[in-house]
Amino acid sequence: MNENWLFYLNRIREKLWVKPLVMCLLSIAAAFLATLADRPGVGEWLPTVSKESVETLLELVASTMLVIAMFSVGSMVSAYASASSSATPRSFPLVVADDTSQNALSTFIGVFIFSVVALIALKNDFYEKAGVFALFVFTVFVFAIVILAFIRWVDSIARLGRLGNTIDKVEAATSNAFEQRLGMPYLGGQKVDEKVSKGVPVVGSSIAYLQRIDMVKLQSLAEKFDLKIHVQSLPGTFCTPNRAIALVEQTSRTEELAEECFQSITECFVLSDTRTFDQDPRFGLVVLCEIASRALSPAVNDPGTAIGVISTLVRLFHQWARGTQDMKPEVQYDRIFVPCLAEQDMFDDAFTGIARDGAGAVEVAIRLQKAFDSLSALKYQPVSEAAINHSRLALARNELAMTLPQDIEAVRSAARF
Repeated sequence: MNENWLFYLNRIREKLWVKPLVMCLLSIAAAFLATLADRPGVGEWLPTVSKESVETLLELVASTMLVIAMFSVGSMVSAYASASSSATPRSFPLVVADDTSQNALSTFIGVFIFSVVALIALKNDFYEKAGVFALFVFTVFVFAIVILAFIRWVDSIARLGRLGNTIDKVEAATSNAFEQRLGMPYLGGQKVDEKVSKGVPVVGSSIAYLQRIDMVKLQSLAEKFDLKIHVQSLPGTFCTPNRAIALVEQTSRTEELAEECFQSITECFVLSDTRTFDQDPRFGLVVLCEIASRALSPAVNDPGTAIGVISTLVRLFHQWARGTQDMKPEVQYDRIFVPCLAEQDMFDDAFTGIARDGAGAVEVAIRLQKAFDSLSALKYQPVSEAAINHSRLALARNELAMTLPQDIEAVRSAARF
């Protein structure tokens, strides 16, 4: 159930309206909470604060917060457009989910709502002496919050949408996806040792990407109908009617399964038009490869960014190899059989585009071969074999794309490992 909540929480974080709405509700509540101070005897020992001073302060806040909020929205939209154009549109959800920007926007809008509601209540004599003092304290407090939020937001917006910041966010999201998958390499199910051909195929409800698998519900259905479910498609797979997402095997019953059972199993596989980073570690590798490929395009011509992305990929594969050696999978769903991620496919996602688009750039080709050299030295055979295989493919592309013999020899020298 924690996986389900985390998935939906991440989707909520990608919505810009959620935090401002929550902050608006809290602001309205705060404006009325000041009336709790208007109890008998409380106002006698509180200092007197004139309504005029509080009105002036609230009017100042109300007149400035909406302008600042509109300014922040404009800056955020520019940052989002920059992230999509300079990096890749697939990185957009990560940039939108930036907590600092969302918190700042929510604070500006919430304080504006607070000041308007409190000002209307104050002009209509809603507060007594103690309530006016409490409102004054609230106003000063939220004013201090605005200043701190604005300072933090200015520091963040200077980096938001920049290429380096976007690469860092993609790396962090991919690293988190790696960590989660290493902790549950088979999504909590059992390992599939060999390809399963028996069982009734289940196809997706639509033609879309598989975002996640509800393992809890799938296990519950398997226990209810006494089934073994062999997952055929991992999150990130593009599902079509001719591709089974699972094979259902009956263990003891002989009667045919009802259509409702297959429908319930299908609903456990969440499909959408886009991929996400949650249960799909390969998606982060695809996004990083796209960033490097765009940097290597003739219109951009930025091999330095591609070299930086290669370094990022090396760090991620080192994390994967170390984690794979130490992982001790725990079976939580014994009736569900899930295939593991293939390292060769992960290398295809990460390096094929870079090797193709950077085949003619000697500095990128040498750095790529050094990366493969580092990965081939790891004491994890699947990663080592994939690195050697891609080194050979990259060298073949370099020999076809490069014309200067010295460049070709330099790349061959780097690939001699």
